[in-house]
Amino acid sequence: MDVSGSNRTSNLEERLGEVRPSADPDLEEGVVGSEFGDDRLPIPAKVCHGGTFMLWAIIDVAMLVDIVPVGNVPATVKREASAALRSVYDCDVTVNDAQSIPSGAYDAGRNQYCAETFIQLAERVGRGEKNIAITPHDLFYRRRNYVFGLAYLDGSGSVVSTYRLQTSSDGGFSNKSAGDIFQDRVRKEIVHEIGHTYGLEHCDNQRCVMNFSPTVREVDIKEENLCGSCQRLVD
Repeated sequence: MDVSGSNRTSNLEERLGEVRPSADPDLEEGVVGSEFGDDRLPIPAKVCHGGTFMLWAIIDVAMLVDIVPVGNVPATVKREASAALRSVYDCDVTVNDAQSIPSGAYDAGRNQYCAETFIQLAERVGRGEKNIAITPHDLFYRRRNYVFGLAYLDGSGSVVSTYRLQTSSDGGFSNKSAGDIFQDRVRKEIVHEIGHTYGLEHCDNQRCVMNFSPTVREVDIKEENLCGSCQRLVD
């Protein structure tokens, strides 16, 4: 699911100087540079009479995605999410410190948590250009009964809930073990929500990871990767 939002940039010099550890029920509406303004860094070319001349090297710095665990998120979930993001988007991925549930997120009448508050938390504490909260808690968005995830379209924040990815009650199917099915769903939903933050909307291709997936059955049908059309939009 995607909602409109704004982008966040990070400081290139900070990223190069530090060592880091290794839109969803799908909404139909939208909710690094140096002082030179680019990714160039000076490197000594040679020392000649009159001083040292500098050449400009173009440094290709990958997009940084920061995973923000909220609540008790198993290591396997964080590992699968990181691997999927690196595989599909060729981005750098970090895992933030575990966070507490955002204040005011819980709705006692629904016995669920507001997805938007998790996105706001990810944006606030995240260290990447893209920041995605992962939580085991059940999320809702406005009048929708539940959401697997939510994202700001072409923005910096998103969230995925694993709560309903562990059930087959929506018609999920597979010959794999329950553990493998769950991990596949986590990978797909993580890739899907980050895709929205890259500006990707829902795709009509049922095999594309950006396909609208309101139930786990549709999640199981689609693949983890972007279709050719969607891939060209992020290249």
